[in-house]
Amino acid sequence: MANWELRDCCNHDQLLFLITLAFCVIVILALWRTIVLLPFKLVTIFLHEASHAVACKLTCGHVEGMQIFADEGGMTQTRGGVYWFILPAGYLGSSFWGMVLILASTNLIAARVAAGCLAAALIIVLFVAKNWTLRGLCIGFIVVLAVVWILQETTKVRILRYIIMFIGVMNSVFSIYDIYGDLISRQVHTSDAEKFAEVCPCPCNGVGWGVIWSGSYISHFSRYSYILWSCDLVSSITGHNLMHR
Repeated sequence: MANWELRDCCNHDQLLFLITLAFCVIVILALWRTIVLLPFKLVTIFLHEASHAVACKLTCGHVEGMQIFADEGGMTQTRGGVYWFILPAGYLGSSFWGMVLILASTNLIAARVAAGCLAAALIIVLFVAKNWTLRGLCIGFIVVLAVVWILQETTKVRILRYIIMFIGVMNSVFSIYDIYGDLISRQVHTSDAEKFAEVCPCPCNGVGWGVIWSGSYISHFSRYSYILWSCDLVSSITGHNLMHR
């Protein structure tokens, strides 16, 4: 049974889960401007662009190609589909994938499934990639996931769940930073939020939509962190269970 109250807070597993989550956030913020995080940033951008592509396909559009750039930019070329649905899908999709990956990290089987799905998505995108930055990213992370998986299954180096959790937290943090960078610290008039403001009848500019979406991200991150913390799922990501396959 889930404990939705704050009474009897917090047991060892709950505290360890929150500490692990906070540690990931601190590491990401501390290394934000270093090259160490660049591969993870590019994967996050890949999931952002993949969300645009999924939204396009869900609204009967056609994805003509995807590009990821070394300067942490990305572009998805689409034709048809519902434009106002496709535009916010990148930002909102990052939050969604962050939630899914953090949830998956609570269980080894779920982490394996998440790693397999991520690898499959990278393989699919490899064939529609239009530049070598994205192709290299796909190949590189497929190799990394394969190596981590082999280590997980054959040695005592069992870090698959930590990798999945780190990518999930990275998506959540990057979503907010991306909006801040595009709309507040520097005005990027080609950002998704600015384009969305042009097609949405609501009298709200790109910064306004960015603030709304950022609030949504923070709310989602807090909500699913609390759900994991309050439910029995938390016990499976911490303690001795992490040391066993």
